[in-house]
Amino acid sequence: MDEFNNPFAALNSEGLPPGKPGLPPPPAPKRNRGRVDIIRSKAGRGGKTVTVVKNFVGIGLPEKEALAKKMQKTCGTGGTVKDGQIEIQGDQREAIKRILEEAGFQPVFAGG
Repeated sequence: MDEFNNPFAALNSEGLPPGKPGLPPPPAPKRNRGRVDIIRSKAGRGGKTVTVVKNFVGIGLPEKEALAKKMQKTCGTGGTVKDGQIEIQGDQREAIKRILEEAGFQPVFAGG
């Protein structure tokens, strides 16, 4: 049997761009921003359903307004921030849950 013939033995790395020094650092873990409750409500609204998100801890009004705007755009409905709660028109609990999870919150369905 002849000696092993390696077709790549004559190749070298001259003229090639430098390789990457290593793998990128792993992404930072999402911090837990606390539990928030998602409630479907009809009371005092003329029979219309709204989805209410409440019990935010440690975030201010500007961030709540930004979250509300993102929820409105995703759900294609109106909404507001009132008394420290986010109110979105219609039963939008599943879509709102996904948005809150992406923002680092732990959403919990509560009530009706």
